[in-house]
Amino acid sequence: MFGEQRTRTLLKPIDPARYSTIAPPRLPARDLINRAEAVTEPVAPRRQARPTRRLVLTAGTLAVAVGATAIAQSFGPNSPDTSQIASPPGANPGVVLVPVAYGSDARDAGSRLRALASKLVDTEYDNRTGRYMYHHTKTWGDPVMTSPDGHHHVAFADDTKIWQAVDGTGQQVTVQLEPQYPDQESRDYWQRNLKPKAAASATPAPDTIPLPAIDLAPLPSGRAQLTDLLKVGLGAAAVSKEVSMVYGRYVVPRQTRAEILQVLAGVPGFRWRGQVTDRAGRKGVAITFDDRDNNAQSLLIFDPNTGELLAHERLTLSPIRISAYQVILNTAWTDRLN
Repeated sequence: MFGEQRTRTLLKPIDPARYSTIAPPRLPARDLINRAEAVTEPVAPRRQARPTRRLVLTAGTLAVAVGATAIAQSFGPNSPDTSQIASPPGANPGVVLVPVAYGSDARDAGSRLRALASKLVDTEYDNRTGRYMYHHTKTWGDPVMTSPDGHHHVAFADDTKIWQAVDGTGQQVTVQLEPQYPDQESRDYWQRNLKPKAAASATPAPDTIPLPAIDLAPLPSGRAQLTDLLKVGLGAAAVSKEVSMVYGRYVVPRQTRAEILQVLAGVPGFRWRGQVTDRAGRKGVAITFDDRDNNAQSLLIFDPNTGELLAHERLTLSPIRISAYQVILNTAWTDRLN
């Protein structure tokens, strides 16, 4: 089997990812296979009537294993007005994952992002060093499976911790959290039709996988290089995804955080949404981009003091259904794998 480096050497200039940093998968291959086999009866085939583009916030490998048997559809209310939806302070097992609530007053985000960039303060990891870049994230609604009759849904959730050195080596620990359901009827259905391990309410043992050495490009600090890294030329939807990828992979210093906000300020289409509460209960400020071509919206939540990315949400516009939601709970430099 070809390794990543050998494949890139063969592709050379035609490699579409030659300038990209590829995040490690959130789950080992064995767990992906287990999830694909977790259903005791077939689930509904993928709907063809209204295709939507589904954003995977980290590596996207889960869609490969489960996508053939799962509808890329997530939970949410039928009304497109997110200003009336309460945002839960935590992850309550079995409760529907609703979009982040924000006010209806939307204005161009450019001036607000520039103002935020000009007053950032240090965070805990600034001016510190270590062998490993550490990230702790939680992801909900990736993937969502739907029953053959289209009425019963289950959304998977994961807790992931990654320690990665500058040469790519390190360790990843993933815990499969309790699935979530939009209603009691769905819970009852999937408790009957998911295999015991997948449907268990108790948190299973974590999956620990070593990370292989890769050519991990350093994070650029200049605005021009960041503009290329964030794929500004492809538009705000692509930029949202890349910002999430950068903050999920690197320990981003304050000056670079400020430059990222300045880059975002110059991208057409981002709207300022003001103060919001993320799914971990943290206060932040949000921007959104309505991707009309794909009937979707991207939402980014930043810490109002440090400028760190707290959360990223991707949802379809009508009806509102969250495609994926991720919170970055902790970022640090460390010398230990623990």
